Amino acid sequence: MSGRPEAGRPEPSRSGQAAAGAEGEAGRPAFAAGGAAPRGGVFLRVVVPFALAYFLSYLFRVVNAVIAPDLVADLGIGPADLGLLTAAYFISFAALQIPLGVLLDRFGPRRVEGVLLLLAAAGALLFARSGGLWGLFAGRACIGLGVAAGYMAAIKAYTLWFPPLSWPRINGLHLAAGGLGALSATVPVEAALRVLDWRGVFFALGGLSLAVAAVIWRAVPEKRTAAPPPALSRQWGGIREVFTRPVFWRVTPLTVSSQVAFMAVHGLWSGPWLRDVAGLDRPAAAGVLFWTAAAMTAGYVAIGWVTERLGRAGVAPLTTGAWGMALFMAVQALLVFAPPGWAAALWVLFGFFGTTGVIPYPALAMQFSPALAGRVSTGLNLLVFVATFAGQWGIGAVIALFPPTAAGGYAPEGYRVSFLGLLALQAVGLLWYVLAPAARRRAGAPGRGRPSAV
Repeated sequence: MSGRPEAGRPEPSRSGQAAAGAEGEAGRPAFAAGGAAPRGGVFLRVVVPFALAYFLSYLFRVVNAVIAPDLVADLGIGPADLGLLTAAYFISFAALQIPLGVLLDRFGPRRVEGVLLLLAAAGALLFARSGGLWGLFAGRACIGLGVAAGYMAAIKAYTLWFPPLSWPRINGLHLAAGGLGALSATVPVEAALRVLDWRGVFFALGGLSLAVAAVIWRAVPEKRTAAPPPALSRQWGGIREVFTRPVFWRVTPLTVSSQVAFMAVHGLWSGPWLRDVAGLDRPAAAGVLFWTAAAMTAGYVAIGWVTERLGRAGVAPLTTGAWGMALFMAVQALLVFAPPGWAAALWVLFGFFGTTGVIPYPALAMQFSPALAGRVSTGLNLLVFVATFAGQWGIGAVIALFPPTAAGGYAPEGYRVSFLGLLALQAVGLLWYVLAPAARRRAGAPGRGRPSAV
C-alpha cells in the first residue's frame, strides 16, 4: 500500500467548479429568481434538512438489528428469510443509484429528495401494516428507494451552495448525522418498544419521513446553475467511462467487501450475534449497539480529519483508506476468535474502523474529472449496495445451515463461518489492491486518464 501523494491531478478549473455547481458571480451563490439570499442562513436551510434525511436513512438501515426478535416471533421466519427481508432495503437502494445521478443533475436535489422521502413514508406504512413476508419485503424495498438519495442528494446540494474548501467539513457533519440515526435505532428504539410494538415504530417512522420531506420542500432554496444539464447520451457515456477505468477496479473489490462486512453485519446481524454468541439480554445488547453507533459517528468525523492531515504529509487518501480497512479486518478477526467477554470493546472498534470504507468515495472521485465525480460515487454505491443485499441475505442463509441452540437462538458456529467468509473476501480485495499495479505494468497496460498514486 503505497504512501505516494497523488500526482498529475490539476487544480479544479473555474469552469469545472461551475459545472460542479460551485459559487456564482463574485463568489456569491446564484439564487433563484428574486435574487434575495435565503433567510436564516444557507447552513440552516441546506445542511440541516439534508442531514435530517440522512439521519432517517441510517435509522431505517439499522433498525432491524433491534426489532429482529419481534419480527421472528410475530412472523415465524428463519434467519434466511430475516436476512432477505432486511436486505430488501439494499437491493432497491442500489437499483436507483445510476439513474439517481441523472435525476439530480436534471431536477436538483431538493425536488428529488423531497419526492423520494414520500416513497420512504409509504414504505414504512406498508411495512407496518403487512402481515406476510412479501408484503414486508415490498415495504422494506420501498423504504430503500425512498432513502436512496440520502447521501448523494446532499453532496449535490453542498457542491451547489458551498465553496470547495468547506466540503470536507460539511461532509463530515453530514456523515455524523447518519451516525446519530444509527444511535437512535438502538436504545431509543428499544425504549419505544416498551410502549409500542414494532408496527407502531414503523408508523412513527413513516410520519417522521413525511415531516422531513415537508422540511426539504419548504426550507431548501432552489439554486440556478450557469449551464443546462448535459444530454442523456453524454451522461450515460460518462458512466461507461467510469466503469472501464483500471483505477476504479483497483480499489473497488476492497471497498465493496469492506462495506458489505460493515453494513450487512451492523444493519442486522450485530444484534442477534450479541444475543447468541455473547449471551447478552435485549437491553444489554441495545446498549452495546448504542456505543457501536456512537463510535461510528466519531469515526466518520475522525477519518476526514486524519485523511486530510495525512494527505498534507504526502500520504494518498486511498492509501489511508486501505490501511484503515486492513485494521477493520483485524477487528473482525478478533470478533471471530476472541472470547465473548471482549464483545463490547470489539463492537465499539467495529463501529469506528468500519467507517474507513467510505474514504475511497471522494478519493476515487479525485482520479476523474469533476464532471464525472457524481457518477463515480453512484457507480461505487451501486456495487456496494448490491453486494450488501447478497451479503446480508447470505449470512442468514449460512446461519440457517446450523441447527438452533437449545435456547432457541442461532448457532454461534453459523456466525463464525459467515464472518470468516466475509473476511476471506476482504483479504482477496486487499491482495488485489496491493498487486494490481504490478500486474498492469507487467501487462503493459498502465490505464487511461489521470496518473494515480493509489
